[in-house]
Amino acid sequence: MLRLPRLAGAATAALALGALAAAPAASGEPIVSAPRIVAHFDLAAGQTPENIALEPDGSADLTFAFARQVAHVTRFGQVSVRATLPAEPHPNTPLIGSAIVSGIARAHDGTLYVAYATGTSRTGIWRIAPDGRAPRQIAQLPPDGLPNGLALDEHRGVLYAADSVRGVVWRVPQAGGRPTVWAGGPALAPLPPPAAGFGANGIKVRHDAVWVTNTDRGTLLRIPVRADGSAGAAATRARGLGGIDDFAFVGRDETVLAALNTDSELVVVRPDGSHRVVLRREDGLSNPTSVAVRHHTVYVPSAAYFTLSDPNLLLARLSTRQGRGL
Repeated sequence: MLRLPRLAGAATAALALGALAAAPAASGEPIVSAPRIVAHFDLAAGQTPENIALEPDGSADLTFAFARQVAHVTRFGQVSVRATLPAEPHPNTPLIGSAIVSGIARAHDGTLYVAYATGTSRTGIWRIAPDGRAPRQIAQLPPDGLPNGLALDEHRGVLYAADSVRGVVWRVPQAGGRPTVWAGGPALAPLPPPAAGFGANGIKVRHDAVWVTNTDRGTLLRIPVRADGSAGAAATRARGLGGIDDFAFVGRDETVLAALNTDSELVVVRPDGSHRVVLRREDGLSNPTSVAVRHHTVYVPSAAYFTLSDPNLLLARLSTRQGRGL
């Protein structure tokens, strides 16, 4: 979810955060079509959509990274602010400098959880209650880290946060409390300079595993969750995904749609690790940061971190080669 040059005209700095298979879609493979932008955002106001969670009615909750906000966007493009994280007077966020809101996850009761990185004691996981109360920090994470992607496992009552700088996955009780390092190692770590320095980034829970992207390494990883809740060995499921940010699963197998931030592309990543571009900048993508899927609809927020043009929310139709919705 994050990478960075500087945002021209914005109050803060910008963030970003298998071989390519050129073959056509196989039978039953997801088809993404009819892309349309439903909402345009204000780059100068820091409205850089970093991550997304969907509501039951198909509307979306987006984190506006540099505005420190969580915004609600209807399917028709109406935008309202749900919450603003507290200002940090002396931010010192690694790689970025500015305070940013990154990952978001939604519980079934409507509670939202977001990752907030400031380089201070405010760095951590914050809860936003559905009744409109002010956001509250429920867990502190090290100020020298960068919590990025966020995933919720309500069955186990835990949140997983991908730390792009420390190259680890944190595990935090959903009710709040002390975080622990759940997974680490070279597969999650960033690369040394001159690489951008973003390791573990996007994250999702899928059955009995946690899936994580590594932006510097261009990989998609699967980490099993053992019976006692501890992490198994990380396995690389796809390579060659340059600039990968966050992703979403499609259907019942391990097919995913992934946002390639720097190239402004959306790709389908097959279970065998190969991938194919399904949307490009010409379709309206402008440094996409994350993906969500609901029934026959794909949601792709773009933050314009590098293009510096048209941060937006794009919707597209999801079907298969036979024309059936997923």
